[in-house]
Amino acid sequence: MVQERGELAQRKGLSELIGKGRRLLPPYPTPQKELRRMATNDMVCGVWPVIEALRAGKNVEKLLIRREAGGDGVKEIRQLALDRDIPWQPVPVEKLDRLTKTEHQGVIAFLSQVEEQDLNEVITMAYERGETPFILALDSVTDVRNMGAIARSAECFGVHAMLVPKVGTARLGPDAVKSSAGALLRKPVCRVSRFTDALRAAREQGLRIVACTEKGTLTLDDADLKGPLVLVMGSEDEGISDAVIRMADDLVNIPMAGSIGSLNVSVATGIVLHAALRQRKAKA
Repeated sequence: MVQERGELAQRKGLSELIGKGRRLLPPYPTPQKELRRMATNDMVCGVWPVIEALRAGKNVEKLLIRREAGGDGVKEIRQLALDRDIPWQPVPVEKLDRLTKTEHQGVIAFLSQVEEQDLNEVITMAYERGETPFILALDSVTDVRNMGAIARSAECFGVHAMLVPKVGTARLGPDAVKSSAGALLRKPVCRVSRFTDALRAAREQGLRIVACTEKGTLTLDDADLKGPLVLVMGSEDEGISDAVIRMADDLVNIPMAGSIGSLNVSVATGIVLHAALRQRKAKA
C-alpha cells in the first residue's frame, strides 16, 4: 500500500512537470526524481523529456543540441522549436557534459521562470489604463546579475515592461531572478526574435525611442523622457548596436566627472530610470 502511494505520487509529480494529460513516449531514459531535480535546476535533459516539455507548452528559453545529433526525436525537437520560435544552438558534446552529469542524449532545454509577454499587448493595456507607456529595451545585456539588477530598478522606477532579444542576452533563470529580488517575476518581460522590428512596432504605437549612449548629443538633464517612451540601454561590452542607434529619436549621455569614462550598465540604467521617473512625476 505504501509502495503504491509512493508510485502514485511520483506519477503525479511527473505529470505536473511535463503537462497534464500528456502520454509519455518510450523509451523514457530519465527517472522521475532526476527529472524533477532538473526542473528545479531549470534544465530538462534527454530527447523525450524535452519533446514532452515542448509539447506541454513549458516556458523553454533555449535549447542546446549536440552537433552530430540525429534521429526522429531530435528532428521533432527542431521542428517544435521552430514552431514556437525558440532559439536552439548546435554545440559539441563536451559542453553538454559540463552542464550536467545525467544522461542528456545530446539535448538540453533551459526553462525560464519568467513568463513572456507580448509587447503590443503591454503597450495597449497601458494606454487602456490611462497610463503613459514606458518600456525599457536592453540591447544584448549578457551578464545575469546585471539583468537582475536592471529588472529591480525597472520595478522601482515605473517601467511597464522590459524588452530583450531572444538570442545574445542573459538567461532569465534562477540567478537572474535572485539578483532582481523577485522583480523579474512581477515585471512583464517581452522576448523578441527581431529587436529592431519590436522597436519599430513600439514606434507605430506612438512611443519615442531614446538611446542612452556615450555617443549621445543630449545630456541626461536636457533630455525629454516624458510621454510614451522606449528607453534603450546597451550591452556591457559593445554598447548599443549601430542599427538601434540609427533608429533612435534622441541619443542621451550621462554627464560624468571621473576619469574612467563609463558606468556599469545596471548602474547607468538606474540613473536614467530615476531621471525619467522624476520628469514623468513632475508632468503628472
